[in-house]
Amino acid sequence: MYRRQFNRCTHSGVIFDDVIRPGLEEPGDWSGPVSVGCVAGDAQSYILFCDFFDRIIEAYHEHKITSQTPESDFNYDNLKGGDDLDRSYAVRCEVSVIRGVEDFCFPTHCSRGERRQLLTLATQALQHLEQELPGQLLLLKDLNQEQQRELNLKAPTSSQLRIGVARDWPDARAVWVSEDSSLVIWVNIDDHLRLVSTQDANVAEAFKCICINLQKVEEYYRHLRHPFIWKQQLGWVTSSPADVGTGLRISVLIKLQHLPRHKRLKDVLKRLRINMDKTESPELYNISNMATFGLTEVQLTQLVVDGVKLLIIMEKKLEGNLNIDELVPAQK
Repeated sequence: MYRRQFNRCTHSGVIFDDVIRPGLEEPGDWSGPVSVGCVAGDAQSYILFCDFFDRIIEAYHEHKITSQTPESDFNYDNLKGGDDLDRSYAVRCEVSVIRGVEDFCFPTHCSRGERRQLLTLATQALQHLEQELPGQLLLLKDLNQEQQRELNLKAPTSSQLRIGVARDWPDARAVWVSEDSSLVIWVNIDDHLRLVSTQDANVAEAFKCICINLQKVEEYYRHLRHPFIWKQQLGWVTSSPADVGTGLRISVLIKLQHLPRHKRLKDVLKRLRINMDKTESPELYNISNMATFGLTEVQLTQLVVDGVKLLIIMEKKLEGNLNIDELVPAQK
């Protein structure tokens, strides 16, 4: 494969070594593009090096790439539940979506000039958004450490430094925050744009916020003649193959004591197609979707909502010293 790819180069200068150079994610490190051990320097990388990227995408998302155009569904009314999670267990939720902007390299390969142009575009687009959802754009270079902590912004990690995402930090990096705190938009932090909505375990409300505002922001970018990057067979693409398709991440923080120690947990998570990650608290776990490709936005959110509900039911059973074998989903 390397012999077939090594002498190819995209229009912006990305070579195959740029794609495979980053290496694996480090323990406890940033969970961005390096989570699959490779990154794309620009959108053309997915086409020119498809022999490589297609294998990574299919293995990670467990979904075959076909000539069929990926379906999309931002109709939040199609989501069943999500506002009815047991608050004795569900603590907080976050729904986020990543987008790349057409005509610009991805953060691992873009220049300082490109990054500043991306900030200018974001400033113009967000001024339109502020007409309906008041907010403020904050430049990273103007924020002190306490303000950055409040926004959950951390210093660049070794992974970000290694793959070039943190080049010229904090130049042209910004965060837009709505006045009601329902929406935060990261500009040039880990990708071109990341929209984040955090709620108190109300997944339906967070998903609705993302659906409504993402479509508005997308419309503004199209008006500026820089639409979001879409590929016919992959859907929305950004620097990481782990985010192709929808770029959507749904995570729910839940309290669990018994289930994390159960012998069948790994099997349950695999069949539900969700991740369970430890947090700083020994009783809190972050539940999120594994894949972003192969399902619509509503289907992905439904998958996490249903998965969280089942995990909570299992936890309650274990609290009463009851068996959960009959609750384990059938192998698909």
